[in-house]
Amino acid sequence: MGYPFSEMSLGGVLGVFLNIDLGELPDEPEELYRLAHVANVALGAHAGDAGTIARARERCGTGGALLGAHPSYPDREGFGRRKLEMPAAELGESVAEQCARLADAVYLKPHGALYHAADADPALAAAVLDGAAVLGRPTVIGPAGGALEAAARAKGWPYAREGFADRGFRELAPGRYALLPRGQLGALLGVEAARAQAKALLDAGHIDTICVHGDTPDAVAIARAVREMLDARAPR
Repeated sequence: MGYPFSEMSLGGVLGVFLNIDLGELPDEPEELYRLAHVANVALGAHAGDAGTIARARERCGTGGALLGAHPSYPDREGFGRRKLEMPAAELGESVAEQCARLADAVYLKPHGALYHAADADPALAAAVLDGAAVLGRPTVIGPAGGALEAAARAKGWPYAREGFADRGFRELAPGRYALLPRGQLGALLGVEAARAQAKALLDAGHIDTICVHGDTPDAVAIARAVREMLDARAPR
């Protein structure tokens, strides 16, 4: 099986891939690691610890998923969903410390509030990537058309534009999405709605990867539906 946007596949575009945010729950299903092309592993700042990181690495090796670093604002209490007012240099140091815990990761995807903050602020985007340089030259997963993409491309790093199967969103521009706040009606999608949304994203053709969150209700069923769709469309 080939994996797109990876140095391991010589940078070839082999089709849209499935990334899943993992390492956040003590009882997450192992099947998610078999369904994911890329597992974004929590690195201790919002969830996880040395034990969960080791378990995720082992499950990626068994299931075939590539390792992705999933750094966050240092905010376990808020699960990384709150923007913290941190100097850019301090944020970069935190990201570097987190990514060093999974130094063999070949993908990078900021988590939660950091994902959105880095997309909106060039200084924060640069700080995140400076910290992530401990990984070498990872493929960055993030929103299309924002500061994070611009910073990655300025560094010459591969960039994968992301859409979401399991979260409701507003489309701001072709391929650029704003997630509905958690708790708002329509923010979390069930299996059939997620399947339909994934198909619409693929048909639109503006993305390189689709995300499923490992802590979403019905995550396994949603990930299975998305993976089946991607496998059916993958270049032969």
